[in-house]
Amino acid sequence: MTLWSEWWVWGVAAIALAVGEVILPTFVLLGFAIGAAVVALLLLVGGPLAVWLGGSIPALLLVFAVISLISWLGLRQWLGVYRGQVKTFDRDINDD
Repeated sequence: MTLWSEWWVWGVAAIALAVGEVILPTFVLLGFAIGAAVVALLLLVGGPLAVWLGGSIPALLLVFAVISLISWLGLRQWLGVYRGQVKTFDRDINDD
């Protein structure tokens, strides 16, 4: 069993990424933190999926990437820029 297959490694990575999100608020690190937390939870709870994930680093990284992408897209939809929120200008200051 490799170090990447341990649930606490993914838990520590999730916490580190969440702390990084506080320092750099872009919602990207929060998506990665959610992905790492889900992988940690899957490995901690166990079950057939965790057994399949536990022995394969590519499978762990695939689940991490898919969950991170889904969570990032969800965060952008929920907390992102809304239509009409961005101010646009009709004329440039240099047009005179």
